[in-house]
Amino acid sequence: MAQYNITIDSEILHYLFVQGTKDEKLAKLLESVLNQILAAQATEQVKAEPYERIEERQDYRNGYYSRSLITRVGTLTLRVPRLRNGKFTTDLFNRYQRSEQALLLALMEMVVNGVSTRKIEEITYELCGTEFSKSTISELCKNLDPIITAWNSRPLREKSFPFVIVDAMVIRVREEGRVRQRSVLIAVGINEDGYREVLGLMIGDSESEDSFCEFFSWLKQRGLHGVDLVVSDHHRGLVQAICRHFQGATWQRCQTHFMRNILDKTPKALQKELHAKLKAIFGAPDPRTARMLLNQVLDEYRDKAPKAMEILEEGFKDAIAVLELPEPYRRRLRTTNMLERLNEEIRRRERVIRIFPSRESGIRLIGALLMEQDEKWASGRKYLDMTEYFEWQKEISKKSKDKVISIK
Repeated sequence: MAQYNITIDSEILHYLFVQGTKDEKLAKLLESVLNQILAAQATEQVKAEPYERIEERQDYRNGYYSRSLITRVGTLTLRVPRLRNGKFTTDLFNRYQRSEQALLLALMEMVVNGVSTRKIEEITYELCGTEFSKSTISELCKNLDPIITAWNSRPLREKSFPFVIVDAMVIRVREEGRVRQRSVLIAVGINEDGYREVLGLMIGDSESEDSFCEFFSWLKQRGLHGVDLVVSDHHRGLVQAICRHFQGATWQRCQTHFMRNILDKTPKALQKELHAKLKAIFGAPDPRTARMLLNQVLDEYRDKAPKAMEILEEGFKDAIAVLELPEPYRRRLRTTNMLERLNEEIRRRERVIRIFPSRESGIRLIGALLMEQDEKWASGRKYLDMTEYFEWQKEISKKSKDKVISIK
């Protein structure tokens, strides 16, 4: 990912601290930064600074044209470079506006279908003008839907995904004139190089085993392979689908959700002290130590919080599955927190929509957000260094072979 040196002149600094509202200040700053990025991208394509005479130069600047970019902090006026012999290219607008466009389309659909509020009408009129129709929405969808669909159905065969995190969230969708609850199924994988990827999303009828089986079958048809550990909450249908479609893989029960389940059944006066003891169990250096700490907690609280101890004892084995992995991988793979943060971002937009006018609009908006996050992960730092994991895998495989030979 390209890095640019951004400067803020004294005039903008004065504006940020003295003038304007909060949104106006942010808009002024954002406009300055984006214009500097466009200028830097022009330098990359021309292979020379302005007025610089060098042999590597490939083109010449030919002025600018203005382009408006609508954002949530206001309308920005950007100076897009022109080149004399070629066309200046940038993905800045497409990447920034994709999720904004998806949100706008959902709002417009609500207005056209007569299910919007006055506030939503005001937003769409302000962004789109005073008139728009189903044909306008259809035309805008033609530009965005193929991009989201192609990304969400892309092949996954190139690399293996040893670690997969799965979660579901409920949204409300208008179907056949009625508002129905539907489940958004999302999977994130950590590939063999240690980078995170959003594997895909699907809107199902519920969080049942059949819905998750359909979701996993679709991921495997696209080439998902090499799965060694699946992290999720304790949805009964989800766990059964994992056992069916990822035989041989280990299931790690999300420790955050598991701890909540336990504390919900714990008397309020005991919750704080039990929380500290549960953290000690889950943070144990090995399964043997975790088991020893478990037995101590069970002995101490079995009479004080019997229902909580029943849940702890029943789910303990699945909650410490991650302790079998080398230590550097445990902290990030013991919960679904990474995916929960993504869900929070989706919820922030979903609260604006409240009721999606169709499944397609749900896929469009949620897909655009996930696609942008996927692009950030691909161009960012590695999430995990997988070297030690694969060395550990080789060692486990070698010990298993030696054991078989010794038995023979």
